[in-house]
Amino acid sequence: MEQELRTLEREASEGLEQISTANELEEFRIHYLGRKGQFSGIMEQLKAVPKEDKPRLGQLANTVKKQIEKAFSVKKEQIAAGATTSAAIGSIDLTLPGRRPEQGRLHPVTQIMTEVCSIFESMGFSVAEGPDVEQDRYNFEALNIPAHHPARDMHDTFYVSDSILLRTHTSPMQARIMEQQEPPLRVIAPGKVYRCDSDITHTPMFHQVEGFLVDTNVSFADLKGVLSVFTQKIFDADLPLRFRPSFFPFTEPSAEVDIACVICNGKGCRVCKKTGWLEILGAGMIDPEVFKQVGYDPEKYSGFAFGLGIERIAMLKYGIDDIRLYYENDLRFLSQF
Repeated sequence: MEQELRTLEREASEGLEQISTANELEEFRIHYLGRKGQFSGIMEQLKAVPKEDKPRLGQLANTVKKQIEKAFSVKKEQIAAGATTSAAIGSIDLTLPGRRPEQGRLHPVTQIMTEVCSIFESMGFSVAEGPDVEQDRYNFEALNIPAHHPARDMHDTFYVSDSILLRTHTSPMQARIMEQQEPPLRVIAPGKVYRCDSDITHTPMFHQVEGFLVDTNVSFADLKGVLSVFTQKIFDADLPLRFRPSFFPFTEPSAEVDIACVICNGKGCRVCKKTGWLEILGAGMIDPEVFKQVGYDPEKYSGFAFGLGIERIAMLKYGIDDIRLYYENDLRFLSQF
């Protein structure tokens, strides 16, 4: 009987190695471990074994049975895992194209900012950056903006303390640079600015580029020439310019600068309110009082300054009618640029 048990164990082991399907495994179970299987037959024979041999053979029978059951369980798991993998592979359509990773791109505001800076750099302007959190002196006093000016009101400016604020324009870089350098100067200062405005054409944070040129014998004609080249390059069209008298505390004379409407080419439409013109920036000759604040001799030096909003340029260039779209993080909008 001992020999039969050893033979049964060997045959079962060899039989499991040949099995590859769940149906074959079930047939194996019935043949060896079922109620009428071979192992049950051997256990029946154990009843007729002499008493002195029963403990040894009974222990051997249990060991053999456990070995077969363990091998059976391992094979069952292997077949189940193989079936799962096959099902998963079968569900994959190998003819489908691969999924390409999404490629990022620059924000439209950043694109326009880079283009604007590149145009002015090609005309000899250098780029300077300054702090977003600015001193009252540079944001207002050095630019000839007196204490009673409305821009200093809490409803227009974000104050950190009595003398520290979030800059309302990038013009403070005029005073900062002129304090540190002697003319001639040709500089643009791009960056973020902050004002208490929020509607379809204003946001509490937006981007500006301040530009200024200081030298001897600088005239308004020089200012017009620089701005004419800029508008032609940024809009890729020969657009007429119009200067309208205006007021800025740090320029005299001052002007609002308009371009022929990029939508209707100056014929008049809803965007330009039938005027044929669109306001694009503010500019003027630097006020002598600003030169005095930084120690320049206004009798010797003259210069011009201009400031433009990057979002405004992008809205005109791309035909966008709501500035808030830039900052809602809607990829359907941003991915167009």
